[in-house]
Amino acid sequence: MAAKKFLRLVNNLVTEVLGIQTSAGAANAGDIVALDDSGRIDNSMMPVGIGADTAVIAASEALAAGDWVNVWNSTGAKVRKADATTSGKEAHGFVLAAVTSGANATVYFEGTNTQVTAQTLGLYSCRPLRARAAPRHPAHRATWYSAWAWP
Repeated sequence: MAAKKFLRLVNNLVTEVLGIQTSAGAANAGDIVALDDSGRIDNSMMPVGIGADTAVIAASEALAAGDWVNVWNSTGAKVRKADATTSGKEAHGFVLAAVTSGANATVYFEGTNTQVTAQTLGLYSCRPLRARAAPRHPAHRATWYSAWAWP
């Protein structure tokens, strides 16, 4: 969707100007920000340290949009599909765009995986299920498995 327009006085002439949806840096200084197609401000508009927690990592296999992924070391950091049934393939994040093997994938380490549908609400982890002592503090919720109920 194109950015919305507004009127601006430029050299004593009323001029129609578009807001920008992505930033190229200093070249866009003073421009008016417009929301992107998802209704959000693009990460290129955010200051360093603000925005999605992501990393660009080479994929060691083809990934589909919405795949939960595991980051592993194979002559440097690589990303592959997570597998809860295999030790060492726990989910570290997810991808929002499909990636071919060998291409760079943007891995999201937090936030909402908007490419996955029909999921049951609850606490999930792709780590293998193993016995653990009950947590004493709600901050430990992120390490719990969906198979265990939380009061």
